[in-house]
Amino acid sequence: MQVKKILFLTCTRADFGKIKSLMKALDNDDNFEVHVFVTGMHMFPKYGNTGDEIEKSGFKNTFLFINQKTNESLDVILANTVQGLGNYVNLLKPDMLIIHGDRTEALAGAIVGAFNNILVGHIEGGEVSGTIDESIRHSISKLAHVHFVANKEAKKRLIRMGEKESNIYAIGSPDIDLMTAASLPSLDSVKIYYEITFNQYAMFTYHPVTTNLHNLLDDIHQTMLALVESNKNYVIIYPNNDPGSDIIIEELELQRKNPRFRIFPSVRFESFLVLLKHCEFIIGNSSAGIREAPFYGVPTINIGSRQNRRYLCETIMNVDNSKKEILSAIKEVKKVKRIKSGYFGDGKSTKRFVEILKSPQTWSNISIQKYFIDNE
Repeated sequence: MQVKKILFLTCTRADFGKIKSLMKALDNDDNFEVHVFVTGMHMFPKYGNTGDEIEKSGFKNTFLFINQKTNESLDVILANTVQGLGNYVNLLKPDMLIIHGDRTEALAGAIVGAFNNILVGHIEGGEVSGTIDESIRHSISKLAHVHFVANKEAKKRLIRMGEKESNIYAIGSPDIDLMTAASLPSLDSVKIYYEITFNQYAMFTYHPVTTNLHNLLDDIHQTMLALVESNKNYVIIYPNNDPGSDIIIEELELQRKNPRFRIFPSVRFESFLVLLKHCEFIIGNSSAGIREAPFYGVPTINIGSRQNRRYLCETIMNVDNSKKEILSAIKEVKKVKRIKSGYFGDGKSTKRFVEILKSPQTWSNISIQKYFIDNE
C-alpha cells in the first residue's frame, strides 16, 4: 500500500484524549504519515494552552491555528475554521481527514474535506444528546465518508440516516483503550503534580447548554450552592469554550479560596482518567459522566438536559438544576453500586481502527461521491 497521508483535527483537551491512541498507532506505522491540525480550545491560555501537550506527545507534523477570539459566536468560529483548515488542506493534500464528535471545528473539518474531495473519517457518529451538538454531529455524519462508531446502536442510527452499512465500523470508543492502559500514571503521582491533598473527593465539570443560555447563570449558581453546602471535597475542571463558559468560570472562581475545592483550567487526559477512576463520584453535565465513568463503575450525578437521551446505566442519577435535588443526590449517591459497563467498548478500538485503514479494500471501496441509501 502506498503511504497514506492522514490529517487529524483536534480542538479540545477531550477529543485529543479520545483520539490520541489512534494517532499514535498510525504515527508508528510506516504505511501512514500523520499530520495534526490543532485549533479551538487548545489555543486559549486560560484553558491551559493544551496544544502544547500535543507537541510534547511526540507528533512532529503539527500545525497550530487560532480560530477564534473570546466570546465569538459559533457561526463565526465555524467560518474561521473552514477558512484556516481549507488553506492548510489545499497545501497538504491529505488522503483522509479524521475528525471526532460534535464540535463546531469538527463540522468545519467535514465541510472542508467533503468540498475538497478528501475522504472524511468521523469518530463516534450516531450518538444522541440534548443540545445543538446532536444536530452538528448528524450533519458531520452526512458529510463523512467512513464512520468509526462506538457500538451497534450508533451504527443502526447511521444506517437509518441513509449511510452505507459497509462504510460504518463499530470499533468502540477509542478512549477506552487509554482507560485500560498500563501506562496510566499512579494516583499518588497525579495528586502530587496537581497538589490535591484530599483523601476522598468527587469531580465536577459543568458545560454551557448552548440552547438554554438564558438560564445558565441561575443553573450554575444553584449547582455551586449545592456543592458548597455538601461539605465534600471537589476536583473541579473548567468548562469547554462554548458560549456561556465565562459565566460558569466566574462562578467557579468565587470558590477559588475554598479549601474543599481544587479548580483547574485543564487536566491532562491521562491524569483526568486516574482521578476519575478513584473518585467517589462525578457530578455535572459532562459526557465523561455518561461514557467514561460507567466503564470504571464510578457513580454519576448528571445535572440538567445536556446529556438528554444519551445512554443511561445503573450508575447514573439524573437531576434538575436545583440546589435541593442536587444535594439530595449527593447524599444518596453512596448507595449506587459500582457496576462497570462495557457499552462503549472493550479497549481494542485502536487495533480495529488501524486494521481498517491498512486494508486496501477500505481505500478502494469508499467513494468520494456519497448516495443516500434507502433502508426499507
